[in-house]
Amino acid sequence: MSRVDFYHLQSKKLEDVLPKLLEKAYGTGKRVVVRVGNEERVEFLNSWLWSYEDQSFLPHGSKKDGVADKQPIWLTAGVDNPNNAEFLFLVDGASAELEEISNFERVFNIFDGNSKETLEKARAFWKELKNNGSEIFYWQQNPNGAWEQKG
Repeated sequence: MSRVDFYHLQSKKLEDVLPKLLEKAYGTGKRVVVRVGNEERVEFLNSWLWSYEDQSFLPHGSKKDGVADKQPIWLTAGVDNPNNAEFLFLVDGASAELEEISNFERVFNIFDGNSKETLEKARAFWKELKNNGSEIFYWQQNPNGAWEQKG
């Protein structure tokens, strides 16, 4: 079964943390698919990842860019994996079926802890994975925005 990491956003927004997490994932040499809640957010994040920091370069693309098989990081609102990614990022309320999780080495579920609905959805997903015997980890932001592994 795949490893699933839950990242509980509290003091920072997705746009603040996603680029750094993607940089780390990209640094492993693994391909990544980022599943986003809707197409509008896909294109926002696609644009954001080109401009979030002057000195950074994070190669990525979306349906609008094409050539998915050449992209080390692919952003989508669908359930596709056209770049044969080993890592799956779930953001903005995107979800994955339990059977699908095993297609990836690692899954990163990044959720907004300030939204009751999103928090409940993450808890339900955690319970489903735990009942299935999945290897799961929980990361929470401290007041400075750094990640700390909990329980």
